[in-house]
Amino acid sequence: MAPSAIISQHAPLSAAQESINISKSALKESPHPDYLHHLATSILHNLQYQHSWTSLTIHTHSSMDSAPLPRPMISGLPPRRAYIHPDEQAAIIKAEHDRGEMIEQKPEREWVLPSHIKEKWTLNGFASVFRTISVVPPGDSGSNEEDEEDVEESPVGDQWQGENRQKRLLLATLDGDSTVTYYIMHGGIVKPRQN
Repeated sequence: MAPSAIISQHAPLSAAQESINISKSALKESPHPDYLHHLATSILHNLQYQHSWTSLTIHTHSSMDSAPLPRPMISGLPPRRAYIHPDEQAAIIKAEHDRGEMIEQKPEREWVLPSHIKEKWTLNGFASVFRTISVVPPGDSGSNEEDEEDVEESPVGDQWQGENRQKRLLLATLDGDSTVTYYIMHGGIVKPRQN
């Protein structure tokens, strides 16, 4: 075959490479080192492709005062609720029993703090993160306004949801083998769940 007849075809980019390419523009405008962006991109990729999160965003500045965050943070919408307050859980169980039907638990936007297994975190480090984030991350909540208009009464547990909830985040810890472990952290003391 003649050299002019050979058509050069490149393989399509992997999902990981697409995520890296998208994050390159954010690197130029960020006050954080490149390795923290790459860490955040790896965690975002895991959330999107392994755990089916949607509406994912990497944040470099606080939504409260536009000051730089201590490190890049991720916000997104999990496929189901990541955390239910123990008092809310009791109220839901009681309401489901009274109504005789299951109550839908819509997911809420969550903050995710990317970290690496070899990092040494302190209470002061975590406190600096909690001081710079809002209770609910900015962005699309995934709920339709039409759905909210159909509801005449407050949903069960609304005093523990949205802006009423306690500050929380998911600590996403990346291991050397690319495994990511998630821990729920609260910005203060939380009532323990009763068994």
